[in-house]
Formats: sequence, structure tokens, C-alpha cells
Amino acid sequence: MKLAVLRIGTIDEEIVEKILKSLSEAFPEAECTLLESVMPIPKDAYNQTRHQYHSTHIMAKIADYIENYVVCHVLGVTEVDLYVPGLNFVFGEARCPGKVALISLFRLKPEFYGQSADSRLFSERAVKEAIHEVGHTLGLEHCRDSSCVMYFSNSILDTDRKRSTFCSRCSTSVAEYFKKETPKLRESRSEVS
Repeated sequence: MKLAVLRIGTIDEEIVEKILKSLSEAFPEAECTLLESVMPIPKDAYNQTRHQYHSTHIMAKIADYIENYVVCHVLGVTEVDLYVPGLNFVFGEARCPGKVALISLFRLKPEFYGQSADSRLFSERAVKEAIHEVGHTLGLEHCRDSSCVMYFSNSILDTDRKRSTFCSRCSTSVAEYFKKETPKLRESRSEVS
């Protein structure tokens, strides 16, 4: 499986590298890569009343944007504040199962909560949300284990409490996904050769 990270707008390269490295560790069966191009932030996703961007709209734009790339899954990373109707905000969104996921770094920064900048904490939060959303693309639902990376984060406290790893049940589901997908990937490679 090829998993690509797509920058949407200007993103700190250091955090992108940490996300890529962590995705490679969380999904060792996947080939994780950074797309060279940067997708512009879709202006039509902006809601002037909320001062936020509609994440589902951005995900549709990502799907269109990556049409010409050879990737199985893509994680969009942006700095803008995201929402979906019915919720005040989202840290991210993904098609479950699907090929497209999206995270926002906006509310992961300690400064958003009036705290001092903390690059370690910020990186941990970004990694957890990235792994969580990619997990959804593999078909994983939210987990009831509050320490599992697939646990739903209703607030930043939930993100801080959970680990960046899967519980044993979710880990088994990831392994089953790759076991099922590996023969398909080999088959498609041999058809190309």
C-alpha cells in the first residue's frame, strides 16, 4: 500500500517529517511518502460565519487533486481550523473505509489553549491524529479503549490521554487489512510488469 502525505497550504516541514516517520512506524507494511506538490487551501471550503473550513469539502478537493498520483491512501495536513456540520470543530476527518483523510494542526498547538509553545507535545498530538485518521481509511471505527489511538477525541484532553499506538483489537484489524490487501497489491504489480 502506498500512503502519501499531502500538504494543504503552508505547513512546517519539521512536523510533516515527524508525521511521515510515525506513519511509517505505525504502518510498516505501507510505503509512506510525501507528495512534492502542495495543494492550495480551497477558498470555497471557508465558512465566513464560523471562521472555519468545512473538512468534508476539503477532502473532496483532495480526492480530485490526487487523481493523477499513484497512491492508495492520502493524508492531507493543514493548518486551518476544520469543522463538520453539527460539531464545533474536528481535529480531522476520514472516509471509513476509503482513500482520503485529513487532519488540522490548528487546535493541536498548545498555544491555542493559552499554553506555552511545546514542540514535543504538538508533535505527539499531530502524530496521534494522523495515525487515527489513516486508521479510519483502513476501515477502523472508533475504539472504546481510551488509551487506543482510535479512541474518539472529543477534546484535546482525550488526544493527550491516548497513546499513539493501537490496542490489541485494533492492531489485529490493521494486520488483517494488510493481509487481505497484500495479495491484491502483488497482483496489480504483476499485471503492470
